Amino acid sequence: MHIEFRHLRTIKAIHECGGVARAADQLNITQSALSHQIKALEDQAGVELFVRRSKPMRLSAAGMRLLRLANQVLPQVEALAAEFEGLRDGSSGRMHIAIECHACFEWLFPVLEAFRKSWPDVDVDIRPGLAFDALPALIKEEVDLVVSSDPEDIPGVTFTELFDYNAVFVASASHPLAEKPYVEAEDFRGQTLITYPVERTRLDVFSQLLIPAKVEPASVRQVELTAVILLLVASNRGVSVLPDWVVREVKYSSDYVTRPLTEHGITRRLYAATRTADIEKPFVAELIRLARQEARRLQTA
Repeated sequence: MHIEFRHLRTIKAIHECGGVARAADQLNITQSALSHQIKALEDQAGVELFVRRSKPMRLSAAGMRLLRLANQVLPQVEALAAEFEGLRDGSSGRMHIAIECHACFEWLFPVLEAFRKSWPDVDVDIRPGLAFDALPALIKEEVDLVVSSDPEDIPGVTFTELFDYNAVFVASASHPLAEKPYVEAEDFRGQTLITYPVERTRLDVFSQLLIPAKVEPASVRQVELTAVILLLVASNRGVSVLPDWVVREVKYSSDYVTRPLTEHGITRRLYAATRTADIEKPFVAELIRLARQEARRLQTA
């Protein structure tokens, strides 16, 4: 037996309308065409689907079985059609984000909250890109956007500028280095450096300052949470280097000092890496816009 969606819609329409004439109007076909469709369906089934002697026309027991199937299947088909329409017009989709910047959680959550309200039909998720190779995952369509400070020339991938930030030295107000107007690589010798638990090459203080200068701190203490890093720094248990948006509040606290790295500072740039084919999707463009907006808000606060 070959059942098509139109057969299910026919059964449902006749049941709801109570007759062929009104059902034909609802389905926008002729009464004759609908009658032929019913006859062909009954021939396939080998049973009568309607009790024709009743008024209004009603379904037989076999017809009721087919109606239950229609009530199960048709809503799913309609939901799928609506989802596909949303994908076509850019109002729905998937936005799985990988973050190669540990401190980025500080500004990304407000962005996603605003994004969620504007794009409720987009499935949003976050995966810490530090735990896997984020850019290969982007190419394989396992994630949809990667936040990174290290753009690469990859076919099919576009790196869109988000914002610039400064890597900032943070220490206790009573720390000896608090007297300096800026800190240099040599100042880290003999210091306990408190960092996020990631590879050194992904930390600005190492990649942009200490590794090029071939300077090694006395020890490195890895801490997961920004709040704990700042607590340890305030307690003079070590020093740290954090993005400027992280230290926007502590720079006004008497417990801390913040200083630029080197006389001219170290500025880095964050990018949103997306598949080139996706960059024109409206919700992708909106997420990037919100990210830039939130960064400006934090940096001017």
